[in-house]
Amino acid sequence: MGWALPRDVNWRIAALWLALALTCSAGWLFKGHCVPGGWTEAEQYTTGCYNDVMPFWQGRAVDQGKIPYFETRMEYPVVTGAQIWAEGSATRLLFGKHARDFHFLGVAVIANALLAALVLKWFLAAGMDARRLWGWALAPPLVLYVGHNWDMAATALAVGAVLLARDGRLVPAAAAAGLGTAAKLFPVLALPLIGLSALFGDARPWPQRLVRAATLSAAAIGVWVLVNLPVALFARENWSEFYRFSQGRAGTVAATWDVLANMGWWYTGIAERNLYAAIAFVTGFALIVGLGWRRHRAHLWVLFTPVLAWFMLTNKVYSPQFDLWLYPLLLMTAPRLWPVALFVLGDVAAYFAEFWWFAGMEQGWPATTPTHVAIVAGVRAAAMLWIIGECVLRAPPVWLVDGPPLSRRRGCAD
Repeated sequence: MGWALPRDVNWRIAALWLALALTCSAGWLFKGHCVPGGWTEAEQYTTGCYNDVMPFWQGRAVDQGKIPYFETRMEYPVVTGAQIWAEGSATRLLFGKHARDFHFLGVAVIANALLAALVLKWFLAAGMDARRLWGWALAPPLVLYVGHNWDMAATALAVGAVLLARDGRLVPAAAAAGLGTAAKLFPVLALPLIGLSALFGDARPWPQRLVRAATLSAAAIGVWVLVNLPVALFARENWSEFYRFSQGRAGTVAATWDVLANMGWWYTGIAERNLYAAIAFVTGFALIVGLGWRRHRAHLWVLFTPVLAWFMLTNKVYSPQFDLWLYPLLLMTAPRLWPVALFVLGDVAAYFAEFWWFAGMEQGWPATTPTHVAIVAGVRAAAMLWIIGECVLRAPPVWLVDGPPLSRRRGCAD
């Protein structure tokens, strides 16, 4: 008998899954190549292999199995804290007394890779076109960030919220965004847009619109309170650290405010940055919604992408992994992919420029200067401003707003 490939396999889909697996594997190699022997001579910065996961192993007593907030401090929202605890528990279960920080990193990479696979599954079910599917399966941000932090959970929930809104299921969409807000703060930006969609997105009678808006608001708030309240009641100090830390930190080197200060153009203190960032964001949010109202009134939730991009540009903190928040939303909602490609180039350049800045502080090489950081941050910012303009003024991809609802694709009732 001869050997033959199965005929009932969709090889186009199989190739996507294989590509995603290779991409996430490359992400593990990128972060894990400097694990043997520990970080020496600033190699975590010079080679870009730094990650937030390994320092948490002992720094937040993950190795001891201490419960975040209740037994050890945690500067992340509660869903992320729970994820860290679960991954730490899995690491100790798998490796026992031999468990180390690099085992913890491997478990975190696997968890984030599974979340990335979930996003690809949703994209396939939604009918996304092939170029955008390949854009996720071969995503450079996944290589950079699949082993960097715990942002993938909130990113997946944000993607799920948009796809649920696309399906007309605004209440579950709000609940997903509310749960995402309990993982990282940025999905909260989708909630006003989902609420506006409930009020103005169709021609239902006003009483029905008001009830729907109230219901989705209750769903979002209820989910957030459900996961936060037990921790806030019994471990208030550690629970609130994330919010105090966010308010009190100065910024990051590639954020707009730091670039301006480091180039000597405009120095601002922490209180001023908090104020100016809030004013700039609110003003930009109003302009994005106002300018996009006529074109996007029937699907205001697509404006989540330009709103998030504007938030990232105006916020005082722009950590490298924030680009992972935006990238899948760009694949979903960007009218054209050329500005997305420029954003990816800026992301990769800004990643290394920022870590080489830290390398220079430890007398490592390569090293960058404020000018280098300003140039690459400027390229990324230009791409994001281009994307904001395109998302506001151009029609979104046809598959996203004109295709049949996901529930109808699955043969289910809406």
